[in-house]
Amino acid sequence: MYAFNYEHPKTLAEASKLVQAGGQALAGGQTLLASMKQRLMQPEQLVDLRLIPELVGVRKEGDQLVIGAMTKHCDVENNALVKQHLPALAALAGGIGDRQVRAMGTMGGSVANNDPAACYPSALLALGATVHTDARKISAQDFFQGMYATALNPGELITAVSFPIPKRAAYAKFKQAASRFAMVGVFVADTAQGVRVAITGASSGVFRHAGLEAALTKNFAPEAVAGVAVDDAELNSDIHASASYRAQLIKVQTRVAVQQALA
Repeated sequence: MYAFNYEHPKTLAEASKLVQAGGQALAGGQTLLASMKQRLMQPEQLVDLRLIPELVGVRKEGDQLVIGAMTKHCDVENNALVKQHLPALAALAGGIGDRQVRAMGTMGGSVANNDPAACYPSALLALGATVHTDARKISAQDFFQGMYATALNPGELITAVSFPIPKRAAYAKFKQAASRFAMVGVFVADTAQGVRVAITGASSGVFRHAGLEAALTKNFAPEAVAGVAVDDAELNSDIHASASYRAQLIKVQTRVAVQQALA
C-alpha cells in the first residue's frame, strides 16, 4: 500500500464537499481496496462513508422501498421490510459473494461500481428503480451505461435507491464457481406496466430482453420462455462459457426465476 489521507465524515454534506474536492468515496471497499493494492487505483484521499447515518437503512414510502446506499448486503438480506415486500431482492442480496463480502459490501458501492457481472444492477433495471444522489434522481434505465460506466458525475454520491414494489419477482443466478459472480443472472419482475426481464453477467453490462418480456407479459409461465430466441452475437465468450452457452443459460435462468416467482 502507499500513503494517502483518510477522512471519515459524519454527515452527507461533509462527505459531498470532500468528494467534490477530489476525494475518493469509500463504501464497503470490496472493489476499491483490492484495486488499490494492485495499484490499479491510487487515490490521494479516501472519504469513508460508513459513519453517515442518513445513508443507512430501509423504509417504505407509498408503493416503494427506499434503501440507503450504505446499507450492507447482509442487512438487505435480513431486513423485515425487504423480506415482506420484495423478497426477491432479499434473496439476491443473500447470494452475493460469501458471508464476509455480504458483511462489508454495500448496495450503493455495488451500484456505483457497475460490474458487468454484479447482481444488484439487474434488480434495479428489472424493477424500474431510481438512483438517488446528493444532486438528483436518475432512473435505472439511464444510470447504467456499459461496463463499469454509470451516469454519475465526478464528485456525485449515491445516497439511496428506491424500488417500486412489483406484483411478484424473482432472481436466478448461475454462479461462476470461483468468484461467485453471475455467469448469468436473470431478474424477472411482474409489474403494473408488464413483465420486465434484466440480465447480468452475460454481456458487457446489464440489459433488458424485449422478447422475454413480451412472452412473459402475455403468459407468465415457465413454458412461455421456450419459444423466445436469445441472440448470442453480443454476449460474452471466455474460458468460463461460450456466448451460445450463455444464451441458453439466459433462457434456463429465466424459467427458474419465473418458477420461483410463482411459488
